[in-house]
Amino acid sequence: MLETAPTRIERPPLPVVAVRAAGGEDAAQVHRLSRTFVRTGALRDRTLAELARRAPDFLVAEVGCDGLVGCVGLRSRSDARGQKAVVLDNFCVAPGRQGCGIGSALLEAAFREAGARGAARVFTATVGSGLLFLRYGFADGGEQEAPPAWRAGLDPARGARILVRALG
Repeated sequence: MLETAPTRIERPPLPVVAVRAAGGEDAAQVHRLSRTFVRTGALRDRTLAELARRAPDFLVAEVGCDGLVGCVGLRSRSDARGQKAVVLDNFCVAPGRQGCGIGSALLEAAFREAGARGAARVFTATVGSGLLFLRYGFADGGEQEAPPAWRAGLDPARGARILVRALG
């Protein structure tokens, strides 16, 4: 019997992802990155002026000379119990860069930042599968516990699911 060596599939190494706090100079790139997802209905439309105003609320991911390839907004809120919470919004990774660890790096940085802000839980809403969020410990539900003002601002016509993850 002829023995063969197992086939080894070579995968390119994952890119080195640098996640940092956004600045006002990043607003145009965040806006441009978000447009693809706005057109598909995955993200709410936000103006460049709104993103510039909210720049300090964002974390951005960069990969080498590709520049900005992902972002997520964080807003501190009080949940329905009056506990500190963080809401993630405008989470996106450039279509050609998905599946490379960029979303994971953004989520891990968002959890650290939420913890530093004293949040007990993190909430988000998604119109997609939410698989990345679910892999990172988010669960369906939390509608009644979600920050009331944020929950009231969700557009029911978009059919978003609310996901929640406890910290700590």
